[in-house]
Amino acid sequence: MVVNVHSIPVRSQAEQCESVVRMPPPRLAPYVVGCSAFRAGGGAAVRHRLLPVNATVLVIDVTGADRLVTGARSAYGIHTTQRWREGVTVGLTPAGTAALLGVPAREFVGATVELADVLGRRREEELAERLAEAEDRLGVLTGALETWLKAGTGSPDTPAGAAWTRLQRPGRRIPVPALAARLGVSRRYLELRFQREIGMPPGQVARIARLQHAVGRLAAPSYDLAAIAATCGYADQPHFTRDVRELTGLTPTALCANLQYREPAPG
Repeated sequence: MVVNVHSIPVRSQAEQCESVVRMPPPRLAPYVVGCSAFRAGGGAAVRHRLLPVNATVLVIDVTGADRLVTGARSAYGIHTTQRWREGVTVGLTPAGTAALLGVPAREFVGATVELADVLGRRREEELAERLAEAEDRLGVLTGALETWLKAGTGSPDTPAGAAWTRLQRPGRRIPVPALAARLGVSRRYLELRFQREIGMPPGQVARIARLQHAVGRLAAPSYDLAAIAATCGYADQPHFTRDVRELTGLTPTALCANLQYREPAPG
C-alpha cells in the first residue's frame, strides 16, 4: 500500500515542511492507508493545494487551526481558508472510513467537513489535547484508531474493497473487466459496488492511484520522468505529463518543486 500525498504547499516556502510517515500496525492495515505527523516550515500556517487521493483523510491540527475530514477526490483544489500548520493526518481506506467513522466513504467524496461534525465536539477535542501533549503523536493516533475499531463495523472483505486494494498497488495496469473476472464477479456488479461503497468508478480510482505512485517518485532527490511514466503504468511520458497537469494543475517539474516535505533532523 502506498501512502497518499494529501496536499502540498501552494507556493514554495523558505523553509521546508517537516513530515514523519508511519505505516499502520497489522491490525489496522485493512482500514488505514498510513499516517503522518507534520509541521509547516517555520511553524507558520501554509495554504495547501489538495491533490487527488483515493483515501478519506483526517487532518488534525493540534494548534486548533484546522481539524478536518477530506474525502477522496479526482481533482485538485486549493484551500483558501484552511491553513493547518502542526499536527497529524491519517488516510482511511473505504472499509476504514465505514468502520472507524461510521460513515460510508462515498458520503465524503469531493467534500471537506469539520472533524467535530463526524466525531462529535467532545471526542474531537479530547483527541486533539492528547495529541498536543504527546511526544509520540503517531503512537497516540494509532492507539485511538485501534480503540475506535473495537466498536466499528464494516469489513474490508468485499469485492469492491478487494478491488480498491488491488488498484492501489504499483505496477502494470489491470483493466476493470480483468479485475472483475479475478474476483469472480461481473464488471457491472463491480462498478455498482464501487459506486455504493466508494463513490467513484474503478477506472477513476486506478487513475488516481497511478498519479499518487508518480507523486511519490517525484518526491525523490533525483528522478527520471520517462522512467516514472513507465513504472507507474502510463503509456508514455507525454501522456504522463498531460495526466499530471490535468489532475494537479501543475507540470511534473512544478509539482516536484512544491513537494517540500522532509524528515525532521534528529535530536
